[in-house]
Order: sequence, then structure tokens, then C-alpha cells
Amino acid sequence: MPNIDVFVIGGGPAGLAAAIAARRKGMKVVVADGDRPPIDKPCGEGLMPDSRSLAEKLGVHLPDSVGYGFRGIRFHGKTQSVAADFSGGVGIGVRRTVLHLALVEAAERAGVEFRWASPVNSFDKINARWIVAADGSGSRARKWAGLDAVKSASRRFAYRQHFAVAPWTNYMEIYWGEGCQVYVTPVDANEVCVALVSRQPGLRLDEALQLHFPALRVRLPLGTETARERGAVTGNVSLRAVTRGNIALLGDASGSVDAIAGEGICLSFRQAEVLAKAMAAGDLSIYERAHPRLAFRPQLMAKTMLQLDRNQLVQSWAMSALAARPWIFRKLLEVHVA
Repeated sequence: MPNIDVFVIGGGPAGLAAAIAARRKGMKVVVADGDRPPIDKPCGEGLMPDSRSLAEKLGVHLPDSVGYGFRGIRFHGKTQSVAADFSGGVGIGVRRTVLHLALVEAAERAGVEFRWASPVNSFDKINARWIVAADGSGSRARKWAGLDAVKSASRRFAYRQHFAVAPWTNYMEIYWGEGCQVYVTPVDANEVCVALVSRQPGLRLDEALQLHFPALRVRLPLGTETARERGAVTGNVSLRAVTRGNIALLGDASGSVDAIAGEGICLSFRQAEVLAKAMAAGDLSIYERAHPRLAFRPQLMAKTMLQLDRNQLVQSWAMSALAARPWIFRKLLEVHVA
């Protein structure tokens, strides 16, 4: 009999959430990762109220003192803007490294065992009842398990950079351009996170600001960068299956939601809770059946928003309609954050 109940491959937010949830079911959990904390990853660094609430349930406490609270979302089009406040709670902008350390500390308190700087190269030496593959969108464990058959996929490109600029608003802002968006999230009283997402692999943040967002470029003067630009690939990806035998995929390894939805971490937290219940019941089919349902809402919202990215006329019409009827934007935001 294995002396480990759950072996998690990948120590990012998804893997740590799965580890904490499994420990709360009384299981012995080991997490292995080839890196050491804090582990960084390019992202928009904004947690919606639902993400923040789920983090609290995992024992991850994020007071405003470790980030910057934001009250809602504001869209900026070429000529019009529209904003809406969250109806339940406040979001928080927090550096990815800060979030990761908070998750690690919560997992340590829960009794999770760690094997940092220990890359996993196969399943051969893993002696555990359950194996959770949470090693990201380029998951090697997914391939080893024979679970890399894709049902549908789209791809876009993202770049992130931080600027030593005081936030000029208490909203997370999304600036819409031609075939691209820029997200501005306040992460500190003196710093903002700026992320570009586009369909053009060669379009970098500085070029996008100059070409598509000159007014925003003025707010982010050259020389205020606090870290180098980092890139990643994003998109909507659905797999044909996320479990096989005693192996389950989690987070981006199990498919992903385009960054335009801002729901990647929230989705992985929800998946972790259901997966822990399935492992405790000894039946991964519970998780397999629930997985598409969990991803349905964020993927639907991402696909809807991507229609604005693909068609400038639709984008202009939608922005005009939302600006004229802001209550519609409020309702959409309520649906988006469940």
C-alpha cells in the first residue's frame, strides 16, 4: 500500500490549492516542483471577489496591506468608457509572487509536505494512491498520462510588466484596442501591473502602448518599469478527458480559459475543491463529470468577450450600448464573478 495519498506535480496556485483541499479531507499530501518559491508567472495579478473568497476558504488571507483593493471593472474603448462595481466584496491586486508565498504558507499550516527543486520526470517512482498533474499549460504529466487529446483550442499571447506609478483609479481597467487588450491592475500604493493580451505573437507591450494606447502610454512613462517584461501563451483549451486511472489533471494542465476572463486562478480553486471530494470518495469520475461544468461559465464569458476582440464594429457598438446602459454592464459583471 502506498504511504502517500496524494502526490501533486506542480507547486503553483492550482497544485497548492489541490494539496490544501486534500489535506482538509485528511489525506497525506506531497507536492513536488522543479522550482523554489516564490514562483512567478505572467498574469494580470487581479483576484475578483469570488477568487478572494475561495482563497479565504483555503486559509489564504490577503489583506489590502499586501496588495491593493479595487472596487470593480472599467472598460475603455476608443471614445467611450463604462464601469461597474462588484456587488459582493472587493477584488484585490496582488503580485503573483506574494500570492504564491501566501498559498505556500497556507499549505504548510495544513500539513502538506514539499519537495522543492525536485523535478518529476515520470510517474515511475511515484508511490501514491492519487496523482494530481498541476504542471501548467505545457504539462508533461498530461502527455505521460495520455490525456493530451484536445477537443478545442485557441491561442493568444500575453506580456506583463510592472511600473512604479501610483494607481490613478480604484478599478481594474481594461483598455480595448485593435486585436488586443491592455489590463491595468493596481498591486500597491505605488505600483501597477500592466498586461497585454493579443493575437499577434510579435506585439510587445511597449509597441502596443505607442500604437494603440497613447493616452495610457503617457500614464506609464519610460523609466518607471520596475521589472523586466515577461511573456506567456493564453487561450481557451478544452480536453477530451482530464482523468485516467488514478491520475487527474488540474488547473491549466486540465485545459485553460483565455486571460481575457481573468478567472484562471478562481477556476483552479473550484476544481481543487471538487477533486479533493472525488479523491476522498475514491471516485475520480465525480471530478471528470464536474470539470466541464466548472469551466462552462468562464469559458462562455471569455468567448463572448473575444467577439469584441475580433470585430472592431462589434466592439464599438457594444461599448456604446454599455455606456448608454451601464446597468447591463453591472449585470454582466455579476454573472462573471458568479
